[in-house]
Amino acid sequence: MQIRTATPADAPAVVALRAVVYPYLVRSVASTRQMIAEPVPNAGWLPYVAELDGRVVGWVTASLNTMTSEPAFGEISLLHVHPDHRGNGIGTALLDTATAHLRRLGASRARAWAQEGSLGFARRHGFTPGRQLRYAALELSTAPVGPVPAGVRLRPLSELEPEAMYEAYVAAAADEPGDVPGDGIGYQTWRYEVWDNLGLDRAASVAAVADSADPAVLAFTLVKRDGERMWSDMTATRPEHRGRGLARAVKVAALRRAAERGVTVAYTSNDETNAPMLAVNARLGYRPVDTQWSCVAPLG
Repeated sequence: MQIRTATPADAPAVVALRAVVYPYLVRSVASTRQMIAEPVPNAGWLPYVAELDGRVVGWVTASLNTMTSEPAFGEISLLHVHPDHRGNGIGTALLDTATAHLRRLGASRARAWAQEGSLGFARRHGFTPGRQLRYAALELSTAPVGPVPAGVRLRPLSELEPEAMYEAYVAAAADEPGDVPGDGIGYQTWRYEVWDNLGLDRAASVAAVADSADPAVLAFTLVKRDGERMWSDMTATRPEHRGRGLARAVKVAALRRAAERGVTVAYTSNDETNAPMLAVNARLGYRPVDTQWSCVAPLG
């Protein structure tokens, strides 16, 4: 077994591994290849694979979180090990490699995510489980319908300028539930993570725009797509416009647009404390498929 830095050529194997371990996560081969070849700037991001007999059986990434004001907060993103190869130290080797990289970057704390069956592994390695993230799926054989609140127009992202979306994203993300505040989102990082991501379907992603002389973006939902599957990357409303049904309206419109473009199943996730969005998704017919916990550890 070998742990090595991943290359763009590993993208198909990584996506195939993710489909086995996390079938509800959606990232295409093209966007995975882009992520490896052109990593997020200024984060020290590195991907690693575990290779056994020439086959990729594990994956992890490590970087600094560049979307928060908290300094030196590290991210260990979704450590994967193929079920047929667990219990042989591959997960530990990947985790040790990731945390060693974060220490070199100067990280003082790190966050990883763990399914319920992996919480014992996380605790043994010094990580404390905290927040719960709930994953859900919706079959789009019949796309949902719903009203559009007065005073707004629904527009696809393909008709908007990135600066308008960035402003709304920053405003909506400021109080998003999390282990660290989402208050450090620079424009270039946002362009990389969101707008320029090859998986973003701008024709299916929808924003609610004020029907006034100042057509600001009031709410939005982002759709990332891989073939017939889609991922609701973020659905959010500016704080001063919440309670008007905007989040549900943009999500319904996006689901309908995605279904018209060939999507058959939609996936999403919500923090356990985000009761409004959990309620929206429940009314739309989403069914629970998994739960993960954020796990944080000191890296002293």
